[in-house]
Amino acid sequence: MNVSRALRVTAFALAALMSGSALASGGPALVVELESGRVLHAERATEPWFPASITKLMTAYVALEKVRSGQMSMDTLLIVSEGAAALPPSKMGFKPGTEIRLDNALKIMMVKSANDVAATIAENIGGSIDGFAELMNAHAQRLGMVSSRFANPHGLPDDRNQTTARDMAILARALLTEFPDHRDLFDIGAVQFGRRIMRNTNGLIGRYPGADGMKTGFICSSGFNVVASAHRDGRHLITVVLGAPSSNERTIKAAELFDRGFSSKVNFTNPELAALPVSANTSPPDMRPVICDRRGPMPQEDDAPAVAETDSNIPNLFSSEVMAFAGAAANKPVRTVLGPRTAVEPEKVWVGLNPPSEAEIAAQAAAEAAAEQARRAKTKKAAAPKKGKAAAKQEEAAEQDDEKAAEKEPAKATVKSTDKAKTPPRVSVTVKPVTGAKPAAKPAADTKAKAPQKADAAGKPKSVAN
Repeated sequence: MNVSRALRVTAFALAALMSGSALASGGPALVVELESGRVLHAERATEPWFPASITKLMTAYVALEKVRSGQMSMDTLLIVSEGAAALPPSKMGFKPGTEIRLDNALKIMMVKSANDVAATIAENIGGSIDGFAELMNAHAQRLGMVSSRFANPHGLPDDRNQTTARDMAILARALLTEFPDHRDLFDIGAVQFGRRIMRNTNGLIGRYPGADGMKTGFICSSGFNVVASAHRDGRHLITVVLGAPSSNERTIKAAELFDRGFSSKVNFTNPELAALPVSANTSPPDMRPVICDRRGPMPQEDDAPAVAETDSNIPNLFSSEVMAFAGAAANKPVRTVLGPRTAVEPEKVWVGLNPPSEAEIAAQAAAEAAAEQARRAKTKKAAAPKKGKAAAKQEEAAEQDDEKAAEKEPAKATVKSTDKAKTPPRVSVTVKPVTGAKPAAKPAADTKAKAPQKADAAGKPKSVAN
């Protein structure tokens, strides 16, 4: 594990150097104390970066501001449009016309990072994506996020989107201090919709002591981003990590930054966020060459469980131990080891105004199971070779026998049917590649077998977002 991680990080650094970018030292990073706004550590904190799904923190801010002003309430119903429903994953897959309460939409957006839900929030508040983007940028300027520009509410690839670690720390402080009654919105371990349980992609929640939010983000051009908060011994810190090479590295670096931050003391030498020097760069770097355009599987937002290595002989180019913290630092902290997540009770979400009854939940689960079985049957039928009439009749007779047996012994039939059913999906959040072109049609069957062709390395997905 240790050697593997060292090789991964070293390869990332070398690839960054070869690409001509100054990314070998890792992406931007920042640690700030919530109460005072004093910076404990800043590393390229004002360099522009693609925000990816941490954009949704600004979407949440605009929505909460509407609630605070009395223009909306948490039970206001939002309607899913065709445009929102057509967005690429991560998504819930709601059909156009579906109604969902604002509070449920915010919970799903923060945990599942659903792009269709983020767009639904935006369109119902701003009238359109562009109208909502204007509200986002107006609030950003008012908060002092001078280097941020938002073109959409979800963070899907758009060259007009950009932010900085400093600006995201300003936004995180505003969310936590201006809306204290809604802090729990950013600390939900999992949500449950029907029979689907979706885990938060923030690898610190339930694993790092004191972690209490906030949001992750990933597209190929940004790398893996996170804005996180944690409290310990009466102190509350915010950490921002941008451009990590994987979700594991993002989680580990954020944990290490928290460890160092909680071991550091704040004094007059610690600058405020507004005092950080502005970067000379004016546009975000494109991380695609070192994140996605490489051999191996496409990186995903929810990687294997991250465990912080403790072997000091393994070089960690992203370790905060090589970073100079401002202020008086205590003794070298003991690095927190991140184990498996603690068990959490998923928070239930639903569509419509009122929560569904147990009967409605059971009916929804049955409908989802039936739809899944139908999809599997259709896929299996399309893949199977055509059968003769005799074989088809024999199979039909066998199915009729099964139905008769089910009528006589319903208990056994239920067990048998359950065995055949698809096992429940693993509790995880997966990022699916988003491509601009439709997949190639499956070639028609040929009597002569053709030699398999080697996959083209250039055929990798070009866009991935959470």
